[in-house]
Amino acid sequence: MNVGEILEADSANGTGIRLTLFVSGCTNHCKGCFNEDTWDFNYGRPWTKELEEFFMGKLSLPFYEGMTILGGEPFEPSNQEEIVKLIRRVKKELPDKTIWMYTGFVYEADLVPGGRKYTDVTDEILDSIDILVDGPYVEEKKNVALNFRGSENQRIIEMKKTREEGEIVLSPLNALVR
Repeated sequence: MNVGEILEADSANGTGIRLTLFVSGCTNHCKGCFNEDTWDFNYGRPWTKELEEFFMGKLSLPFYEGMTILGGEPFEPSNQEEIVKLIRRVKKELPDKTIWMYTGFVYEADLVPGGRKYTDVTDEILDSIDILVDGPYVEEKKNVALNFRGSENQRIIEMKKTREEGEIVLSPLNALVR
């Protein structure tokens, strides 16, 4: 997995102050994407043990509410293998930190058994995160007044409740606008 960028003081991609990881590689290629450079799986630098240690050291600082993973596309199968390892470590070492993930895929179509991006670690990832912002960016549905997403088709999903109830549970954050 390659990393395009790490933002050390992000408040646009989740609640509170977040440490944000932009992974590289995306096959969605949404028209109007704000981060086209990260479509290339080789963009940026490799995710190394040293970079992971740097990331974990930063995330342990008390002012971070949590981390956000986006891209590129975290749910590309080749990215899921490394992302699940990072999430396992965060849950073990920093269990009070929240985890948000963004995907251009649709939860109930692409990330469930039989879905086109489902792998043997997808369920573990989804069971471990707090919020999933799903859906492709649709330029014709762009709305700059939305919190934490770029187009009106995207949803902010509370993953713990969704997984427990077996149906999509939207976060109250969906209703908020800037």
